[in-house]
Amino acid sequence: MSTKFFTNEQDNTLFNKFQGVFNNNPSINCFDAVVGYLRASGYFKTRELLNNIKKIRILVGINVDKYLAEAQARGIIYYANNEQVKNDFLEYIKKDIETSEYTKVIEDGILQFIEDIKRGKIEVRAHPSKRIHAKIYILYPDNFNEHTFNAGVITGSSNFTDTGLGLTEQKQYEFNVLLHDNSDVSFALSEFNKLWEEAEGCMILPQEIEKAKDNTYLAKDITPFELYIKMLIEYFGDRISYDTESFYDFPEGFKKMEYQIEAVDEGYKKLLRYDGFFLSDVVGLGKTVIATMIAKRFSIENGRDRTKILVVYPPAVEKNWKTTFDRFGITNVKFVSNGSLEKVLDTDNIDYWNAEEYDLVLVDESHKFRNHETRMFKQLQDICKSPRINKGSIEGYKKKVILISATPLNNSPEDLYNQILLFQDPRRSNLDGISNLTAFFSPKTVEYKRFKSQPKLNVIAVKKLYEEIRNKVVKPLTIRRTRTDIEKIERYRKDVGDFPKVEKPQKIDYLLDDSQAKLFQETIDVLTEKLTYNRYQAIVGLIPEIREQYYEKAELVSKSLAYIMKTLLVKRLESSFYAFKNSLDRFRIANERMIEMFENDKVFIAPDLDINKFYEKGFSEEEIEKEINKAQEDNPKNGVFKSDDFVNDFLPQLKADQELLNNLCNKWEEVTTDPKLDKFLELLNNKLFDKQLNPGQKLVVFSESTDTINYLNEKITRDDVLTISASNRSKSFETIEENFDANYPKEKQKNDFNVILTTDVLAEGVNLHRSNIIINYDTPWNSTRLMQRIGRVNRIGSKFKNIYNYVFYPSAEGNLQINLIGTSLIKIQSFHTALGGDNQIYSPDEIIDTNLDKLFEASIEKEEVNKELEYLEKLRDFKKENPKEFIRIEKMNLRSRTGRKRREVNNTELHKSSLVFLKTNDRNNFYLVDTEKTRELSSLEAMEFFEAKPEEKSVDRIEEHHEQVNRAKESFKSKRQIEFQETSAVRAAGKHVSSARNLIRELIRLIDVSETKIKLERLSKMVEWGTITSLAVDLNRTEKKLMKEQITKEDCLSLVINLAEKYESYYFNEVKKEDIVEPIIILSESFN
Repeated sequence: MSTKFFTNEQDNTLFNKFQGVFNNNPSINCFDAVVGYLRASGYFKTRELLNNIKKIRILVGINVDKYLAEAQARGIIYYANNEQVKNDFLEYIKKDIETSEYTKVIEDGILQFIEDIKRGKIEVRAHPSKRIHAKIYILYPDNFNEHTFNAGVITGSSNFTDTGLGLTEQKQYEFNVLLHDNSDVSFALSEFNKLWEEAEGCMILPQEIEKAKDNTYLAKDITPFELYIKMLIEYFGDRISYDTESFYDFPEGFKKMEYQIEAVDEGYKKLLRYDGFFLSDVVGLGKTVIATMIAKRFSIENGRDRTKILVVYPPAVEKNWKTTFDRFGITNVKFVSNGSLEKVLDTDNIDYWNAEEYDLVLVDESHKFRNHETRMFKQLQDICKSPRINKGSIEGYKKKVILISATPLNNSPEDLYNQILLFQDPRRSNLDGISNLTAFFSPKTVEYKRFKSQPKLNVIAVKKLYEEIRNKVVKPLTIRRTRTDIEKIERYRKDVGDFPKVEKPQKIDYLLDDSQAKLFQETIDVLTEKLTYNRYQAIVGLIPEIREQYYEKAELVSKSLAYIMKTLLVKRLESSFYAFKNSLDRFRIANERMIEMFENDKVFIAPDLDINKFYEKGFSEEEIEKEINKAQEDNPKNGVFKSDDFVNDFLPQLKADQELLNNLCNKWEEVTTDPKLDKFLELLNNKLFDKQLNPGQKLVVFSESTDTINYLNEKITRDDVLTISASNRSKSFETIEENFDANYPKEKQKNDFNVILTTDVLAEGVNLHRSNIIINYDTPWNSTRLMQRIGRVNRIGSKFKNIYNYVFYPSAEGNLQINLIGTSLIKIQSFHTALGGDNQIYSPDEIIDTNLDKLFEASIEKEEVNKELEYLEKLRDFKKENPKEFIRIEKMNLRSRTGRKRREVNNTELHKSSLVFLKTNDRNNFYLVDTEKTRELSSLEAMEFFEAKPEEKSVDRIEEHHEQVNRAKESFKSKRQIEFQETSAVRAAGKHVSSARNLIRELIRLIDVSETKIKLERLSKMVEWGTITSLAVDLNRTEKKLMKEQITKEDCLSLVINLAEKYESYYFNEVKKEDIVEPIIILSESFN
């Protein structure tokens, strides 16, 4: 059916109508248009049709509503302001250029459009006063009159844009009509001429359109150096400037240090952006002061009278925290030790505000909360995730959390993951680029465990594993500076002076004589191959029907406890013969007592022991061993069993163990010499107090074993030895400060004690930097302790040029069994790679990066440098020395670009390739694109590639430039799509989450009350998001009880409803899934 109407469907488009009219009516050479929108970026598609048109007039109807509204608000009559209207139109053209598709053909079309205006082929005017919503296109010959028949007018809904013309892949429905009657064309032309005359003062002049173009990236390519500076400005943003005055009134006795003030500024921004962050400056740089200043700023900005702060601390540093907060005048705060968190959750405890009343939580030594299965973690997460109820000026229901630790990574990637869960929901994270933390960390944890199980550590592979964690998680969530960073930047160095150089670890070997070596090997064989450790595996020895009734995961719990005892014994053997003899004898006695229990037909079992809790509380190995034995004997929570309740071979195995233990104890009683002690005493008497090596004449000796330090104290003949363990730390604290703390007032310092023998109770929260020598008499269970030990003497205020770190390495025999060296090394390398560290601590085999991104030889001695901080400082220097030039470059347009000559940077050839910087509202992305592949770069790699000298000239960009930039955009969008799918997929959370949600789904069917249904649905959502880590586990446990018929379905429903009600206030659905965002091209450069 023939019709004058068309809708842009199929080929019946406005563009095709134009094409038909122009091609079949060669006499038509005039084209007038009234449109609401004009996009210069779409001009290239119609330019060929307009070749024979000698006169083009385009009238654009701008939105005058805003001018009318402004006039009305001011109580005046609106009069057209031609200059304002023209400026708005030119700004619109500028925005169109900046947001158009990034292709060569579009750019050429835009330039042709501008050129046609300059040549007079096109005239453009913007109407200054009318609300023009009409779309009219008039096509006619220049001699048009009442007798002309070959003319037409099109009117309808289509604008002069891609979509209006019907040129997009997904065509937009339009409704237009083509009229040929002379009277219709005459009327349209008359109306157009009237409007055109009204817009006479708003004609877009050639010089104006040229100026608009010159204010975009199409003006000209900039120099490589300008692009480099522009890249740094866009990347660092508001980190470039920082406030050195506001909020930072330092009390007397505290020195204002710029690196600390910058950390406060940056940390505060991270706190608001992510709801939490890690403050991880290396040991000794004043994290307590920095955290206190952030707390003060938060309190001021949120409102002092509406802010409540909680500080969670290890008991060892209680005094330091309370004193620092008091000196800075912060009173709206409560302090709680990390072992007493139940006090905060106890609503009847009048010494603490309720958990939901706190706005800010500071967690010192946050690495103690790296295990989500501990009671401490669960309590802290309940506190941190409970919503704020007294919101002040800083909006949002979420608490803000500062995690303070120089060593947040102790072992697996899970260490970081679990701590992040204190302020982020793992499956709806607002971390840039990682909305599903579970999906990100899970494969890395699996890979780490695989590396750890290998007999020889692949240091390079471990390092690669942690690079992505560092770039995507650690960087945005962490403030960390090393001493080397401070020394590299002059402004920082003048505040703190020079730090001592930490020398590479000195290995101390000791030799066993033949009889000792034979006994050592026999002991290892007994400990690892022959003993059953049934004494610590009683629950797995119960007959199945009783075991299943009383205990879940009996085999796992028993084996774990037995392995811990085995490892303790082997490590005690490495610590000292004396400590081992004591532990072996205690084991012998404990085993004998259990045999006696069987004889008395009363066997006590207490397996519910949280070993990690004891380590976190700073217990020595002897104290842990004592707790294990105590719990096994008299924990009232567990029952008393009869001999017949155990499998037949359990008691015979206990007796076999007793025979082995008796035999070993007898043999070790005959050992009267100790080669490790002899080696230590030799060093002590002949080397360690040499004045050139040890000018301060102080020595710090660490051991994990209280027995060992007491043993050393007996053997050292000096009378200036101080021995410290958990039992006397508090009462000896002032003595320690007087004799070993260089920051203690000089007039009060003493030299009553010059050697301090200590367990790891002094590995944190104390200054020992009147000494410059650390002796690690044994290797700690937790290798993070090695770092903390060094940090006791490597602190601000140290006057020494060198710090020495001596390590007694385990003997080969022992290390074969517990892989102590390998375990420590993998933990330390993981830490260095993810966070960056100053010095080699344990082994010369550690790899330490000097630029955080490139791998150097394993034996490198340089200290690690935060190169990103160096680039930031270079930019600050440039701004300070060239303020006008800085502002000029800062104002340069997006999509700025340049061409450079081919070059090689860090073994990467930059040739026929493009560097691309893309940005969205939540992330920065850098890409290197060549003819074959697209590679995402770390920010540091990008800085190194973009870096240029002021004198470098630009060259022509390569032909592939536009195509390569678009490939970078496609790579970004593809990756974002994958992330979006990961966020939507609950499967990444694991089976326990799916099972928990299935249980809730089944229980909802049993409920009639809609309010209760809503509570359970919210509980299911919190399980999906991972708001409270233990929720899924608790629900799985409840389901197992139901399946074993230990509880009824009604009981199960009641338990789940209780959980839903407990955590109901934790549910907030404020996080919305965002659509996949189109990235903005910030800048790019190509290499020829």
